[in-house]
Amino acid sequence: MSSELLAPLDLAFWHLETADHPMHLGALARFDPGPGDPGDVLALLAERAAAIPRLRMRVRDVLLPVGGAAWSVDTSFDVHRHVRHLRHEPHAPVDPPARTAPHGRPAGGGGDDGFTAWATRLAGELMERPLERGLPPWEMYLLTGEPGGPFAVLVKLHHALADGMRAVAIGAGIFDEIAGARPARRHRPHPVPPRSWLPGPLNVADAARGRIEELGRALGVGASVVRASRLDPRGAPSLTAGSSGTRRLATVDLDLEEVRRVRRVTGGTANDVLLAVVAGGLRQWMLDRGEPLPADDPRALVPVSRRRPGGAPGPGNTFSAYLLDLPLSDPDPLGRLGAVRRRMDRNKAAGPGRGAGAVALLADQLPPLAHRFGAPLAQGAARMLFDVLVTNVPLPRSRLSLGGSPLRALHPMAPLARGQALAVAMSPYDGRVHVGLVADGKAVPDADRLAAAMAGELADLVKLTDQPDRPAGTGRLD
Repeated sequence: MSSELLAPLDLAFWHLETADHPMHLGALARFDPGPGDPGDVLALLAERAAAIPRLRMRVRDVLLPVGGAAWSVDTSFDVHRHVRHLRHEPHAPVDPPARTAPHGRPAGGGGDDGFTAWATRLAGELMERPLERGLPPWEMYLLTGEPGGPFAVLVKLHHALADGMRAVAIGAGIFDEIAGARPARRHRPHPVPPRSWLPGPLNVADAARGRIEELGRALGVGASVVRASRLDPRGAPSLTAGSSGTRRLATVDLDLEEVRRVRRVTGGTANDVLLAVVAGGLRQWMLDRGEPLPADDPRALVPVSRRRPGGAPGPGNTFSAYLLDLPLSDPDPLGRLGAVRRRMDRNKAAGPGRGAGAVALLADQLPPLAHRFGAPLAQGAARMLFDVLVTNVPLPRSRLSLGGSPLRALHPMAPLARGQALAVAMSPYDGRVHVGLVADGKAVPDADRLAAAMAGELADLVKLTDQPDRPAGTGRLD
């Protein structure tokens, strides 16, 4: 049977998973009412998912390399074990923490708001559950409410299967515009090339030279990681609370044109503005809770894709990351944005292949056996490096639909590592930045208030930068 070895970073994600810390990505896509009934949409969803070759692959152990694993086609694949339908009862009660929508509007009690609140709460609960490891590691849920009303689709993909950009490439196959353009050809997984037990002398020399270079890069990254690790990683109580294994999802939609207006005045990039929005939202949220601001600014891990722009997504995970101290201690929104911009400029000057944030590159240099037996030690290491994950997941620029129903919003969801209480993921689509906050349900039961604080931070930045006497910045257009 043809197979494809898991890349070292994919293998690391596979072994890092525990029952309380599932390592899957997610996305909650909300759709406007369309022409099909739920049965038609469910059948279409199953048909299109089954046609995506990567979703037929499962992980199996291999003898060589020792400790490794490979992707192989699931010969007993049944798409109906992965695609399910859950229906909302309009009069079912909504949990109290979910009754306030991100913009302060009531979220329960029926109608579109009631369905959205139910779908968001349910998505958080479903994200708690690990994927079954003996099957291809993904699930999709069709969430419906009243007949003829809006509906949602929750997608879960194991992080070993894909990073954010690869997940978008895989998940986009369910949409009308992508499925209709899919080439009619059969996928053939790349087989693992045979390895000779007696390689020639030139191969030995090349391999030795390559390993020495890799070891040098690994030592450089490893030294940066050690220098950046915090021996006493105390921070905000809400971000450092013990992990409960529960999940709560909150969402907020930001106006992309407002983000660009702020960026045009202050310079930098739109991502700088969004990182400042996260920082300001965290600050206001902690103050509203009566929680003292941490003595040291909390640190964010900001993933950076190493894929070439416009290139094929390719299999597996291909990313590095930056470490960014979020300037919560600065009371001025523009001061926080300026600090974010300067710190990100320093990160970019060093490049994604250097520095402490490039810990993902270090995983690429470790042998499979190290990932298998080192996972228990690595699970607790994240807390020493960063407090919160903040990632930007790009979506296709064209408008999307499913069965003729327009996509209204798509909120991405990132996994929580052990010792982490919050992950923030953002995706721009159709003039909005759709933000998904995945939180530990006990440490951050009020994630919806944090979402509202982020919306308030962007409003403050817009108000400050709209002053007519403020000079325009020199930032480039996105």
